[in-house]
Formats: sequence, structure tokens, C-alpha cells
Amino acid sequence: MKVLVDTSVFVAASLNFHQDHTRATTFLHKIRTGNIEGFVAAHSLVETYATLTRMPIRPRITASGASHLIKRNILDVCKIVTLSQDDYLQLIEHLVSNELVGGVSYDAIIGFTAVKEAVDAIATFNTQDFQRIFPLMPFTIYNL
Repeated sequence: MKVLVDTSVFVAASLNFHQDHTRATTFLHKIRTGNIEGFVAAHSLVETYATLTRMPIRPRITASGASHLIKRNILDVCKIVTLSQDDYLQLIEHLVSNELVGGVSYDAIIGFTAVKEAVDAIATFNTQDFQRIFPLMPFTIYNL
């Protein structure tokens, strides 16, 4: 089964104190062991970095600390998938035609990447936005 993993899963896996840490690490373990084929939108690399380095925790996660977590929880686990220029233009048309605005646009990048890669599912802790962006999805949403 091909699954694109959302940023929310990587953030939870990276933070031992996160309420969803155990569920996230258990899911990523399934990818590591080959039970699931894991994919990540290139966008999620930067989104995970930005989230981890701006978490309101003490001590803050450093840039190099975030880089290490990204390597361990993303790069060592999932295949990176990118969008082309034409993909981004199609995505904007989708957003406009569905009157989707603001921050949900970033989840739309991840969802559109899932469509492009023809995955079977998206793994996320944020099902609502994906359902709103792609009400007639060609993939399943796993709410971990």
C-alpha cells in the first residue's frame, strides 16, 4: 500500500511529549519495516522544519536538531515527491474553483501531491482540511 505521510505525523513523531507521538512512531515503523510504502511531499520537509524550530518549548529545537529529526523521521523513511510548475498551476485552479483560501492552501499542496503520486491513502492527524480540500478524493484519509 502506498501512503503519503502528512507533516502532522512527522511533527508528532519528532516530539516525545506530543500527545500523538506513539501513534506516529508506530505508523512510521510500519513504513520502515516495509509493510507500507511511504511518501512525503517535498513541501512537508520545510513545513516540518519550520514547525519544529518554532515550537513554543524550552529549550527550543535548534536548526541542526530539526535537521537531525527530519533525516531520522522523514528522509530515512519516505520517498520525496515533488510537484511541477504545471501541477502548482492546476492546484491554484483547484483552490480558486473551490473558494479555498488561506493556510488550507498548504495542506492542498500535500493533498495534490498525493493525487499526483496516486497513493492509496494520506496519513494525518488533520483529516478535516484534507476532506474540505478534496471532497471527492481518489485516496483514503487515515486519521491516525
